[in-house]
Amino acid sequence: MDILLYLTRIANGVLMITIGIGFGIIISRKFQLSWRLWWIGAATFILSQAGHIPFNYGITWLSKHSYLPAPPETGLLYVNAILLGLSSGIWEEFARYFMYRWWVKDARTWSKALLAGSGHGGIEAIVLGILVLLAFFQMVAYRNVDISTFVPAEQVANAQLQIQSYWSVPWYETLLGAVERAFALCLHIANSVMVLQVFTRKQFRWVWFAIGWHAVINAVAVIANSTWGPYITEGILGAGAIISVMIIFALRSGEEPIQSTTPLIPLGPLKINPLDDSTENIENSRYNQ
Repeated sequence: MDILLYLTRIANGVLMITIGIGFGIIISRKFQLSWRLWWIGAATFILSQAGHIPFNYGITWLSKHSYLPAPPETGLLYVNAILLGLSSGIWEEFARYFMYRWWVKDARTWSKALLAGSGHGGIEAIVLGILVLLAFFQMVAYRNVDISTFVPAEQVANAQLQIQSYWSVPWYETLLGAVERAFALCLHIANSVMVLQVFTRKQFRWVWFAIGWHAVINAVAVIANSTWGPYITEGILGAGAIISVMIIFALRSGEEPIQSTTPLIPLGPLKINPLDDSTENIENSRYNQ
């Protein structure tokens, strides 16, 4: 069983990375698009996190030091879930908006929105996959050593509990991370298509729609995971992914024709022989039609 758990832990990280790259490969080949848009989508996600993560830390610090009113204990989970969802939605969707507005002014088609969205969500999957693999190797190293030699005494019990919990998870549960990344990519692509509508329909409200959908999915995931556990959470995220796919295709618009990569064979000048209008030739032509 230990071997199976080792394999699935590794597979989870590898699958997350593969999913992050695979969506981009499929979309770029399907629509014959350059990977430039994928990389720009990826860079947009990273830039959004450069503001999003410090913002969350700042809100936490202000709340901890009573600069912000503390929510009631009974509603703490719901307040945190809503705040985290809105924070993620605002930073990422406005980053997407500025990407279309300033960086990729030529990206105004459905297929290009798909590729940019796959880069946005794909780089997140890749980074998380790498972190999953790093955590695995760290836990392997910690599993059979005396951690009290390098962990502060007051943290030893908590560290041992974390290590024990890590290795006591059923093997099939270790693959949920990869499943969640596939669901999340559907959300990222749907939001990429929604934000594009700001420029194709000239309606800024589509940014708010994307923020709202992003916030709802994130908030529900936080609440569900704390209340019902990982399996129901993934089921809810799966339903959200289905709705995201429906949004993607509902907003599909006309695409420019894909240019053929097969070169045309040049034809020589067309020669037309003069017609012989003799009676004999006219009579014979009846049987050549």
